[in-house]
Amino acid sequence: MRVAVPLEVVAGERRVALVPEVVRRLVQAGFGVVVERGAGERAGFPDAAYVAAGAEVVADPEAVFGADCVLKVQRPAVREGSGPDETELLRPGAILISFLYPQTCPPAMARLAERGVSAFGLELVPRITRAQKMDALSSQSTVAGYKATLLAANATGKFFPMLMTAAGTVAPARVLVLGAGVAGLQAIATARRLGAVVEAADTRPATKEQVESLGASFISLDVSHEEAQDAGGYAKALAEEHLAREQEIIRAHAAKADVVITTALVPGRRAPILLPTSTVEAMAPGSVIVDLAAEMGGNCEVTRPGETVVHGSVTVLAPLNLPSQMPYHASQMFARNIAALLEYLAPGGEAKIDLEDEITGGCCVTYQGEIVHAPTRALLEKEVTA
Repeated sequence: MRVAVPLEVVAGERRVALVPEVVRRLVQAGFGVVVERGAGERAGFPDAAYVAAGAEVVADPEAVFGADCVLKVQRPAVREGSGPDETELLRPGAILISFLYPQTCPPAMARLAERGVSAFGLELVPRITRAQKMDALSSQSTVAGYKATLLAANATGKFFPMLMTAAGTVAPARVLVLGAGVAGLQAIATARRLGAVVEAADTRPATKEQVESLGASFISLDVSHEEAQDAGGYAKALAEEHLAREQEIIRAHAAKADVVITTALVPGRRAPILLPTSTVEAMAPGSVIVDLAAEMGGNCEVTRPGETVVHGSVTVLAPLNLPSQMPYHASQMFARNIAALLEYLAPGGEAKIDLEDEITGGCCVTYQGEIVHAPTRALLEKEVTA
């Protein structure tokens, strides 16, 4: 199987789907690897390193997208100034593996199906033990949680650690993390390493032990296990009365915090509002909010995705695609994840697509000209009948 790695063309994307160390592993496993010229440079991986690892580096995008399997970070996009959508460059029958987020853009998935591409979304890999090494969503969330804490530390006018100086003792910053998934746990761990006093809240009572193991205090949001998470361990959307109760509890703790980092997401839906405007206005002057849910609308009511705003005297950062701000290690982790899924789908370099398999079927979006991801198919059918 010939595997290709294109240059990412989405604005601000600095990651690359494969790094040289993973290319070497795939070549040794029998895959042929072609890399578009300059694909890894923004992440710190020069073309020469790919050549040394056994890849072929080419300048022609059509030669890249004509491969048996294309590995990307972002889903296909229009190449500025170079003509067609990347979807049109993929050859019929090809395999595509990348982040797809199909429910946010069903028409793009329909185009992949029409092209005859077998597309697999990394964000759909089921969270089961044997798929852990393929879990790019978790690896990139780790990067985002770490970077969010650094952004918060930079934006606040206070030290994170307690300092004992000749001028007296400086109290540590108080950090509140909302959401104890992978990103939230990494934010907690990083804030604690920097010396802050950390509190964390999550609707899922099962996260209490993880939060406390990192040295943070857990805030109970008074939600039952059944209300809080689905069978896959993901957070569920709460009923209005439960969300209102949650907002009241959070408000009391946010008012005492120097920094609030929000990470709460519900798969396939707009991020829940945990910090209404009234809570932001109740926070102390100079406080900082970093909203990691900005790409899905944000957990803060005053969030403007991709912007930094000051509401009253509270600074609200809403960065997009944070992992791309740490492209070297983010790419390294992503490459290991995507290569693991590739080797699972094509052991020994030969594609073996079994949609009855829990992993393969779970992350497959399009196959043999059809959209096989049920939620995306339902959205398209709804558009047609509307």
